[in-house]
Amino acid sequence: MTITYDTPAPHDADALDTMARETWVKTFGHGYAPADLDAYLTHAYGPTGQLRAHLADPAVTWRVARAEGQIIGYAKLVPPWLDEAGPDDVQLGQLYVAYGWHGQGIAQALMDWTIATARSRGAPALLLTVFEENARAIAFYAKYGFVHIGDYAFPVGQKIDRDLIMKLDL
Repeated sequence: MTITYDTPAPHDADALDTMARETWVKTFGHGYAPADLDAYLTHAYGPTGQLRAHLADPAVTWRVARAEGQIIGYAKLVPPWLDEAGPDDVQLGQLYVAYGWHGQGIAQALMDWTIATARSRGAPALLLTVFEENARAIAFYAKYGFVHIGDYAFPVGQKIDRDLIMKLDL
């Protein structure tokens, strides 16, 4: 099956939102009380969620992976909001690959695009946050040379998780 990569359009909002929500719930949902989970999902996804706001925001840069027209992964670069970010740094907001598609080079292709895009902007560094219990993602980022430089308190409803702030000098 051929995997293609492109920039999503507004008509992709439903498919992108559904894929992201399903991936997040499968990866992290087991660790939260129903009220906290619902609060986070309402904030992040759905008609008024952050994902759709980012899709409409020209300051956010996207890349999606598709198989037979279906969105199976994405990466998005967001305006840096971490205190650790320098004025010209770039921040990876998310990199998700749908379950059933892991191990097929999609994450690597999306990360290669992310790094190339950051370099094309002249960014001295690329930053991201990752949940401290997401060992697979932490190992993936470490393979690219990202290092842990600090911590970020990530709210999921009333629960506060520890995310690692990781940085790659470009």
